[in-house]
Amino acid sequence: MNILERPSTNGHAAGTNPVFGGRKPAKQRWRVLAAIVVALALIVTTVVLVRNRVAANVSYLTTPVVRGDVVQTVTATGTVNPQNTIAVGTQVSGTISQINVDYNSRVTQGEVLAKIDPTTFAAALAQSQASLAQSQADAQAATANAQGAQSSVSVADDTARAAQASAQDAAETARMNQAAIATANANVVKAQSALTLAQQTMTRDKTLLAQGYIAQSQSDTDQSALIGAQSGVSSAQSAAQQARLEADASVSAAAASSAQSASLVAQTRTAGSQAVGQTATAAASSAAIGIQAAQVQQAQLNLQHTVITSPVTGTVIARNISVGETVAASLQTPTLFSIAQDLNKMEVDLSVGEPDIGNMRAGDAVDFTVLAYPNRMFHGKVSQVRINPTTTNNVVTYTTVVLVTNTDGQLLPGMTANASIHIAESANALIVPLAALSYTPPAGTAGSGPRTGARRTGTAAAGGTGTRAAGNASPWGATTGGASSTLAAGSTGRVFVQRNGALVRVPVKIDLVNASTAAVEPTSGTLTTSDMVVTGDSSKAARAPAAAAANRDPLAGAAPSTRGLR
Repeated sequence: MNILERPSTNGHAAGTNPVFGGRKPAKQRWRVLAAIVVALALIVTTVVLVRNRVAANVSYLTTPVVRGDVVQTVTATGTVNPQNTIAVGTQVSGTISQINVDYNSRVTQGEVLAKIDPTTFAAALAQSQASLAQSQADAQAATANAQGAQSSVSVADDTARAAQASAQDAAETARMNQAAIATANANVVKAQSALTLAQQTMTRDKTLLAQGYIAQSQSDTDQSALIGAQSGVSSAQSAAQQARLEADASVSAAAASSAQSASLVAQTRTAGSQAVGQTATAAASSAAIGIQAAQVQQAQLNLQHTVITSPVTGTVIARNISVGETVAASLQTPTLFSIAQDLNKMEVDLSVGEPDIGNMRAGDAVDFTVLAYPNRMFHGKVSQVRINPTTTNNVVTYTTVVLVTNTDGQLLPGMTANASIHIAESANALIVPLAALSYTPPAGTAGSGPRTGARRTGTAAAGGTGTRAAGNASPWGATTGGASSTLAAGSTGRVFVQRNGALVRVPVKIDLVNASTAAVEPTSGTLTTSDMVVTGDSSKAARAPAAAAANRDPLAGAAPSTRGLR
């Protein structure tokens, strides 16, 4: 595409730069460049003069670097208590009739502290002893009855055995008589047969005698035999009748003996049951003796408990009763006396807040004061960090137990302790004020030294958020003072050292931080106890913050159980 340009009145095409256009003579271009260079030189000279004038008018506040120990602490408040306090109570209820000790009394183990009116308990003991004696008498009577029942059982058993033997004998006699009946019946049959034979012989011989075949004497003999046979039948029948009568009598006697034997066996069983009952009664009476004996023992113990003695050797620190007062031992035993076993060994129960409890360890050193001796520092060690929390107004605290010796007896139970717990320590370290870490030179000054590690986000470089503020003329960053919230052990920062009238920037690593100082070690360059670190200057921008940081009271405004640093 072709564009036609309209000629200008000066002979150049429209749109051509009259200064840098390729058609301008070279001599005119060099004049323009020389003017620009001269302007830049004037600006640089002016800036240098202004900066030198400002630097000459600034005076620095310095502090020497020292070597020593830096301790990080946590402050907390608590109460001084004896290490072992015994609450002496009562196991029985009654009226206090006597008190032998008072506050601050030294007592030994087993010493009588107080007495409860024993009248009721003595009566209860007497009643229990009477009940025991009655139970013992009942047991003796029941034992005698049981023994008599056993004897009756033995006699009845012997009688039953004799009756059983008699019944057996009667039964045997009945069987023999039954056999005699059979024999008698057989004899009757035999006699009848002999009678029949005699009758037949007599009839035959009469016929023969009539015919003269036999003699009269034979007939007489037959008559005599007939008469004898008749007598034999009568005698056999009488014997059979006698045998039957005897058999009936023996059967009756056997039945009577059997019935008597059964009766005696039943009596034996009854006697046995009675003996068992008497034995059970005797056993119950013996058990009652044990119960009554236990009641007597309990009554004796209750009577003994009316005398209240000290379980340990120590000092009475509380007396909660008076003579005539009634104490009731119910589900919760009342505390009559509180005895501190050893006041030479005390403990401080500190309430440590939730943010600080993670740094507590057993064995940590603790320094504390009490209101009674504000100018004296006591020392102890953490013995236990209890994991049982206490929540008050949504604030969670944990009890930390500190053991302390009290050989001079200055610490008393219940004193309020303001403590500093040593949670970290850096020994023989280079120490600089926190103001030195937060100081930034004002605009118009300069320094030397490496800038490694300066102004990184999230580090301990003080004086800003880690990025240079727009429009800030200071080569070191913002001019505002104040310690950075990111100053912590293990972070990095920098300090400015005045050497030969000039500021030297020294990067450092922060080992430990407390309320006003920090233990540091240089990461590059050198830092010794002969150096003077800058904590502020005379400029209005740095004077007030630096002075505030340098003069900060480590404990000012610190609440109990908040981080404090020494």
